[in-house]
Amino acid sequence: MYKHLISFIRKTFNEPDGFIPLHAPVFNGNEKKYVLDTIDSTFVSSVGKYVNRFEQMMCSITGAKYAVATVNGTSALHLSLILNNVQSGDEVLTQPLTFIATANAIKYVNATPHFIDVDTDTLGMSPEKLATHLAEIAEVKNGVCYNRNTGNKITACIPMHTFGLPLRIDEIVTICEKYHIPVIEDAAESLGSHYKGKHTGTFGILGTFSFNGNKTVTAGGGGCIVTDNQEIAHLAKHLSTQAKIPHTWEYNHDAVGYNYRMPNINAALACAQLEQLDKYIENKRELSNLYADFFKNDHHIRFIQEIEDAKSNYWLNTILLEDRTKRDEFLEQTNSNGIMTRPVWTLMNKLEMFQDTPRSDLSNAEWLEDRVVNIPSSVRI
Repeated sequence: MYKHLISFIRKTFNEPDGFIPLHAPVFNGNEKKYVLDTIDSTFVSSVGKYVNRFEQMMCSITGAKYAVATVNGTSALHLSLILNNVQSGDEVLTQPLTFIATANAIKYVNATPHFIDVDTDTLGMSPEKLATHLAEIAEVKNGVCYNRNTGNKITACIPMHTFGLPLRIDEIVTICEKYHIPVIEDAAESLGSHYKGKHTGTFGILGTFSFNGNKTVTAGGGGCIVTDNQEIAHLAKHLSTQAKIPHTWEYNHDAVGYNYRMPNINAALACAQLEQLDKYIENKRELSNLYADFFKNDHHIRFIQEIEDAKSNYWLNTILLEDRTKRDEFLEQTNSNGIMTRPVWTLMNKLEMFQDTPRSDLSNAEWLEDRVVNIPSSVRI
């Protein structure tokens, strides 16, 4: 049934017979040079010139005033919640259609995920669903938002730019401001994506990024927090380095800190990758255009494209099948023919540890779960 598509993907990636991964890293710049430089310098851990350079590059790329390197995107989210003073028993708004790290980070601070439905065109948090739900359950007292059904504070909102597709983040921020709820953007998948001319991750008080091995650019592992708030940035760096008070030889600490600082050797890899970010995104956007053209007359498969005013990095190209049966047929045929494809994550609210959490109507997310498939999206050499 999908032989034409399989043939198209093989031709597009110039791979007539072998396995085609979903998203593989490309190392064709200064990666080896910079990594060997860190080895020769012996500064391979969390102190070194590449960590500082990485943070400077992230500020330049995103337009944020400050960037703090972390060991991965999950630690960046965890630390962001701590920086936002989210407490045990609080509720944090987020979306059910996301990678589990988003929900896990909320649990790390003993808070409760409160799931808000997504839009079917962005796959990200829906402003309409958020506004409707908060109008029903939220109450602001003394500048603090409470869930009138549970009595708990709602102290943060974490929308996620799914697969690199920018969501309507300005509307989310405006709604949350009305209810005094700070926004922490999960931009793990959207490095290089923009909405209304502004980089994702810079609309909220904090934004977080991931540099895992399957991301648009990688550090092997690695993450980053960006913000325009100097006080928050300084505290983030302090807490990420075990809250050590700077001193030439003494070891004193003034808070519970975390070993979350990115190692220099990972930062070296990240810097070399970031040097090629524009080229990679141009390449990936060309691929998305090829896919869009291929699927434009297909009445059974819909290719997801960026919304108006958005510029996506198209980290993972995404299609919608007609139903779960068609989705599973597609997954079986493509994977059995050496083309790696995958369904969207199981919705967070369906996982055992999150089944009893508060939520809005989730009909869009449930509809998408039955239909979403990611198709090969690597940078083509």
